[in-house]
Amino acid sequence: MFKFFVQAKSPNTSARAGILEIPHGKIHSPFFMPIGTTGFVKTLTPDELKSLGAEIILANTYHLYLRPGDKNIKKFGGLHKWMGWNGPILTDSGGYQIFSLYEGNTSHQNKSDFKTHVRVHDSGVEFKSHIDGSIHFLTPRDVIKIQNNIGADIIMALDECIPHHADKKYAARAMKRTHDWALQCKKAHKNPRQALFPIIQGGMYKNLRIESAKFISDLDLPGIAIGGLSVGETKKQMYEILETIMPILPKNKPIYLMGVGSPEDLLEAIDRGVDMFDCVMPTRLARHGSFWTLTGRRNIKNSKYRLDQKPLMENCGCYTCQKFTRSYLRHLFTEHETLGLRLMTIHNLHFLLNLMRDARTAITKGKFRQFKKAFLAKFKAHAVRRRRTPQ
Repeated sequence: MFKFFVQAKSPNTSARAGILEIPHGKIHSPFFMPIGTTGFVKTLTPDELKSLGAEIILANTYHLYLRPGDKNIKKFGGLHKWMGWNGPILTDSGGYQIFSLYEGNTSHQNKSDFKTHVRVHDSGVEFKSHIDGSIHFLTPRDVIKIQNNIGADIIMALDECIPHHADKKYAARAMKRTHDWALQCKKAHKNPRQALFPIIQGGMYKNLRIESAKFISDLDLPGIAIGGLSVGETKKQMYEILETIMPILPKNKPIYLMGVGSPEDLLEAIDRGVDMFDCVMPTRLARHGSFWTLTGRRNIKNSKYRLDQKPLMENCGCYTCQKFTRSYLRHLFTEHETLGLRLMTIHNLHFLLNLMRDARTAITKGKFRQFKKAFLAKFKAHAVRRRRTPQ
């Protein structure tokens, strides 16, 4: 039920184009997954997502377990039926949400710095619901059972995601725990219609990352995820970790880089051989008025757009750019109109999904390096100018 074919390889990078076949359809890689954390991509319908070219979306185990409850979702006929989406779905295990509950997210180095409502044990995770304050304890087996009930096509093993500045001793302990949990998840997983992906950890320590990459690869599961990046480290650190572990990973399986979604990071990771991505960035930025163009990121709230009659991006084929001007979109945000959030979300998701399609086309034509260089030359140049002269 799960097949991954590499159709084309870049002649001078590690980029590749492939097809992932899973029960609810085929996905063309490299691909980006819009985030539908609690069973919906904010402000958009499933039909709108399809029209944008989304082939798979991501939902979150932690949130759906708390509300409406995985057992209820199973009664509803599974997440696909309940939310009206007939394409593939991936569910995150909730490991990142555990990380997000850490005190401050930036200061802790060890377990003693956790908030009182989160405790990570070798046997599982204890946490207090952000909804009603109730106490829960989930083991790796529980996380698999919950994802079985939700019914996603791709499910993730429970992992411990740590901050980028964690000391090596702590990083090693969290990595070992992640490996033990991956083994338990593999043992607990019995549903042949769901593909289980384990997750590589190890912090910013290359020797730990190599050890984790080898261990996770040896589990011989349908795909492999890379966790613990895009958690505050520099781009250089992220790219160095990818360059360290990608040569170790199997070439016949899809590789998923979790939580990465800026245009430049997507292209750099594809260059290094990554196939799958997800991130809240396009939808979250949209809700704050930010949008992407080929020359960088901008914000519609800026006063200079008050009378601007151009679209968000010239020659963009999305519905927003075809129908509306910058001045009108700025007006919607000034009036706090929900339509503005929807239209901006449509543009940002179109931008990233189209970038993935263009990257795939460039790979199949053997021109990915040229495509990446040309795109980043414009995109990064604007970013530099913007930092020097804040708008």
